[in-house]
Amino acid sequence: MSAGTYTPRPGAAPLPRMIAAQTALETRMLLRNGEQLLLTVVIPTLLLVLFSAVDIVDTGSGASVDFLTPGILALAVMSTAFTGQAIATGFERRYGVLKRLGASPLPRWALMTAKTLAVLVTEVLQVVLLTVIAFALGWSPHGNPFAVLLLLVLGTAAFSGLGLLMAGTLKAEATLAAANLVFLLLLVGGGVIVPLDKFPEAVQSVLGLLPIAALSDGLRDVLQHGAAMPWGDLGILAVWAVLGLGAAARFFRWE
Repeated sequence: MSAGTYTPRPGAAPLPRMIAAQTALETRMLLRNGEQLLLTVVIPTLLLVLFSAVDIVDTGSGASVDFLTPGILALAVMSTAFTGQAIATGFERRYGVLKRLGASPLPRWALMTAKTLAVLVTEVLQVVLLTVIAFALGWSPHGNPFAVLLLLVLGTAAFSGLGLLMAGTLKAEATLAAANLVFLLLLVGGGVIVPLDKFPEAVQSVLGLLPIAALSDGLRDVLQHGAAMPWGDLGILAVWAVLGLGAAARFFRWE
């Protein structure tokens, strides 16, 4: 037995293990937060059940649930990738959590990767829950599953970039107010529940360029109308993703 057999060997864990551990932590923090659960689970579920069961909004021909489910799935993505992530990251930045994590062996890009993976895990749980509820309400989806997956991934990238940009540039209180305000405005004017053709023609083209409108309409084209690949909506989401993530990488402040 050599003299160094029991000598400690301190050092950082392998990078994939660090990212996996941070992802698990971020996911638990998301799911334990009451406000996060309200945004990510309770509100989308209530909206889906309420507006599918009660004829409040004219959603056109066909069952209301067929129109509403794609929009609610888009809302779930926005609530997690944008609103929830912006608020959580903003307060982590305020309390110095990001600064301390940035000084750990975990690289800053790996921390953001873990946050993104935690968002994706949460979204998977949201989509499964909302899909089960929608089927119970009589939902009849169509279309290409790959197109749906691509829309959700691009939508997540777009909203995640915008959420991180807001959290990394504004004060935590301002992020809290702005993120919730944007959530409400996009819920009303993003084609989630109210069809865009119900708005004045002068603003329809502008609203159609919003990421929530592109994601809602793209999912609706595929799941309700059986479209193969909504390239226009995918293009809009790709532009938002590039701009949002690029701006977040450029202007994000860790302190």
